[in-house]
Amino acid sequence: MIDAEKWDVDDATPGAVVENGGIGPFVGDAGMFHDIPLVDAQTDSELARAYLLHAELAPTTLKSTTTEVGRFLLWCQAHGKVLAAIRVEDLLAYKTFLRDPQPAAQWISATRWPRHDPRWRPFAGPLGEPSIRQAFRVAKALLTFGVNAGYLRRNPGVLVKNIKTSRDARVTRYLPNPAIEFIYAAIEALPGATPAASKARARDRFLLIAYLTTGARLSEIVAATMGALYTEGDGRWWLDVIGKGTKPRRLPVSPEMLAAFRQYRLAYALLPTTSRDDRTPMVLNTRGRLLVAVTDEAAANAIKQLLADAAKLAEGNGDVDSATALRAASAHWLRHTMLTTHANNGVALKTLQDTAGHASLSTTATYLHKSDRERHDELMASLESPELV
Repeated sequence: MIDAEKWDVDDATPGAVVENGGIGPFVGDAGMFHDIPLVDAQTDSELARAYLLHAELAPTTLKSTTTEVGRFLLWCQAHGKVLAAIRVEDLLAYKTFLRDPQPAAQWISATRWPRHDPRWRPFAGPLGEPSIRQAFRVAKALLTFGVNAGYLRRNPGVLVKNIKTSRDARVTRYLPNPAIEFIYAAIEALPGATPAASKARARDRFLLIAYLTTGARLSEIVAATMGALYTEGDGRWWLDVIGKGTKPRRLPVSPEMLAAFRQYRLAYALLPTTSRDDRTPMVLNTRGRLLVAVTDEAAANAIKQLLADAAKLAEGNGDVDSATALRAASAHWLRHTMLTTHANNGVALKTLQDTAGHASLSTTATYLHKSDRERHDELMASLESPELV
């Protein structure tokens, strides 16, 4: 049985990781130090706290890293291990575990129960390949930090390779134009009889257009403020976001997005325009009078519901392909859709790289499908050539 009180996945504040036992009473052996340690940690949970503080991660990355540190230490606890006793065989076993957390009844719950509820589990379901790879990297990074800090004597992680996952040569998680039209139709079909419903419709329409036209990540838009959308007086509008590695980016704002933003503000009884120093959250809760920000999860769920409604419309219109894509899609697909559309329309990859916040141009190039289509058409035309008949 997992002790939920050992770790609170939703608390991304490093100091809170060890509150009331924190990640758990994983006691390290203080007598194993060669020299004076570089951190004050006396237990594995205290080392985890030091690791999270040392990394100086962005809020979103901090939350996900805290989650993976907690999972690893809970796995250690379940197997009666402290970090000082971890061997190569244990890390190999953890690799296998991440691909299929078993027993499922002990580790998985599709329902997100409160952390102190006995039904709470560390996993909501099987992890995708990128998440599996990242989870194992975090476990190894914690061990490396422990050795560098003088808390651990040896690091078995140096003898175990990272998890390798396949990567598609081309991005395939994007929506074609017919599917996009069904999303817009789903927005127009949303009820607006109550103030909350009217707010939700205006907000979700703005979110959809923001994702489709800026290519921003969901967390970047949710973390922004109203004042981050502005003009410098030359007719060009911009949205400032903070991306991965706390790197700032300035994203062009389309007239359609600007109009949706103003309608969204009016739905909340706000003036259609704002100022650069406006600290009102960009994405607001729809209930109550207070202007309260939503969580990343709430914003993602709002878009997911919109996509589900659009899938029903597509299915009702006999468009099976759009319905299938919409059921599988998420908010992140809208970012892929924007980048894919611009890449195929001939926008320079360097321009898209700067807009997307990609560290490598090769990542941006995966959104370019036009050359594949041209190659396909050229070969099919050749097959139809009279000389082959």
